[in-house]
Amino acid sequence: MDDPTQAALIRALSPRYSLQETFSEKRKRICQAIFSKRYTFEKTLIVVIYIKKNSFFFFLSSFSECKMEFIVDEGKQIHEECSTLILPALSIGNVGQLAVDLLISSMKAERIGYLDDPNVLPCVGNDAYWPVPQGNLALPLEVFDSSANALTLVQQRSPLVKGMTVEFAKNVADFVAASGKKHVYILSGLDFGRWQTIDMSSGLQIYYLSSANTDGTDDNCERLGWKRLQEYNPTQRQWMYLSTLAEGVAKQDDNLPFEDELGEEDYYPSLPFAALFSCLKAKGLNVTCLLCYCSEGDNIPDAFHLAEAACKLLGLSPNNFQGGNWIVPFSWKTVYGPPPDTSLF
Repeated sequence: MDDPTQAALIRALSPRYSLQETFSEKRKRICQAIFSKRYTFEKTLIVVIYIKKNSFFFFLSSFSECKMEFIVDEGKQIHEECSTLILPALSIGNVGQLAVDLLISSMKAERIGYLDDPNVLPCVGNDAYWPVPQGNLALPLEVFDSSANALTLVQQRSPLVKGMTVEFAKNVADFVAASGKKHVYILSGLDFGRWQTIDMSSGLQIYYLSSANTDGTDDNCERLGWKRLQEYNPTQRQWMYLSTLAEGVAKQDDNLPFEDELGEEDYYPSLPFAALFSCLKAKGLNVTCLLCYCSEGDNIPDAFHLAEAACKLLGLSPNNFQGGNWIVPFSWKTVYGPPPDTSLF
């Protein structure tokens, strides 16, 4: 942190500047000092040290006011022809993320950069896709392009700061609108335990939700034999509340039902896919959610099912992918750990 900014922050925290202030006024002034300049991750860590314990939560919530940034990798470029975006929504079984993993690996999509959003918890890991080390690290939000399929894919690897789902969704919507994407596809899973009408006669089923019509229906999805998510009701209180948040009409504290008043119908609007859908729709973007019911466990079959559904809707064939067919990501090979020691038997 440079000296002038550090001095300003110390002055903001100094008791002699706040004897006549309320706690709220002091918090506001502290955050103004913090956000007067853009900080790198290392500088943010230093800022946290200066924050008193009772101000730390406020610091996190105020940090979410920062917008998402797109950083292009050195030597990479954005492909204008990639007008369609696929991204996951966090869910049970991480099915959406696994499906995006499978698509990236099979298309041999090129990483062109990453997104930096204060609402996403930090994480880092080894390259998830290629067996030959290239010195690439996996980050919380990565952006890949498959120019051969005119697709951009975003992969999310870590959860969100608690309570920041809508703020994150708004930032995603701003990024998508600024990047000029024509259609967005959200892949996510739903809790099998909440499936109201179970029909396994046709195997695993895909449910969808689309911005094409006000009731969430889409002719293209219907032609594929998929069903609109039955629990979507744009006139239901939580869906309406989510829409007002997405449109900026209401704040997150306004008209929020008490937890003991929430019913079964309030569950689906509380999920990450619903926030993304509402915020993208509020921006006037074409958005379609592809959803499948699943349980925690081995969700690889669910990921294949969801990825295949996305390909059907986009008119793509895995046989035409750069890899020639589905290619299991390298990171999946260690899902179950090493095999048992045969000398034990």
